[in-house]
Amino acid sequence: MTQTQKILVTGATGTVGRQVVAELLARGHAVRALTRDPKKAAFPAGVEVVQGDLTEPDSLGPALEGVTGLHLITFGGPYFAPLETGPRILELAHAAGVRRVTVLHGGGPSLLEDAVRADSGVEWTVLMPVEFMANALEWGDGVVAADEVREPFIARLSAMVHEADIGAVAAVALTEEGHGRQEYVITGPELLTVGDKVATIAAARGRNIALVELTEEQAVAQWRAAGQPEDVIGFLLEAYGNTPEVGRTVVDTVEKVTGRPARTFAQWAAEHADTFRAGPSGSTPDRP
Repeated sequence: MTQTQKILVTGATGTVGRQVVAELLARGHAVRALTRDPKKAAFPAGVEVVQGDLTEPDSLGPALEGVTGLHLITFGGPYFAPLETGPRILELAHAAGVRRVTVLHGGGPSLLEDAVRADSGVEWTVLMPVEFMANALEWGDGVVAADEVREPFIARLSAMVHEADIGAVAAVALTEEGHGRQEYVITGPELLTVGDKVATIAAARGRNIALVELTEEQAVAQWRAAGQPEDVIGFLLEAYGNTPEVGRTVVDTVEKVTGRPARTFAQWAAEHADTFRAGPSGSTPDRP
């Protein structure tokens, strides 16, 4: 049995952060979840919720007391700005006796990640997941309302990863030896086109879904209508139209680190099937 350890999870209310919390709990560790507003946070029983803000690192003092591991994100504050407080956060972590740190790569250069990589006083692990399976939740409204998905570049390939597998890799790196100074690319077990994903969701919910391919111009108009900023639209065009090799190459990190195969998209779709079904009287069920 692994000895119980206390881990502080920042970004704990996010897609990945919640999975880190869940996996640590399942492994029998004590979990402390950091949030700017504890009153709005909802976590499983047994999670200690503490207030703090990564943009104001001195607010983390009480949260770091007695902690052996620290999970970090690279952005913070209400507007998700890149964090520049990495050196001070790590200084406080050292003073508190933190031994291991994981940092969730944000998709680009990061001053906080640079600070973690340069730190020789902790066993750090950089987590580099490819596309999240949870991104498919964006199709929920269109599927429920019109039984269709409207996307550009439908032949693009993705090695998308279940967010719970990211949490599992983080939990192991935070509590076990052998993962210090490692950079882990994390993928799912298969390559999928947009059509593959749509067909899988249709099978899980028990009803066909039409896939409508958009031109680049139509996609940009759809994203703008949804309120996406121009820099995000530019990123999506590049990521979807010219997916980098890392995003379309399956690696076995999940199995190597956790000892079990990565979860499939079919498993994810089964878990979230209700999101793609109409509720009573055509209402949409609450999303997880």
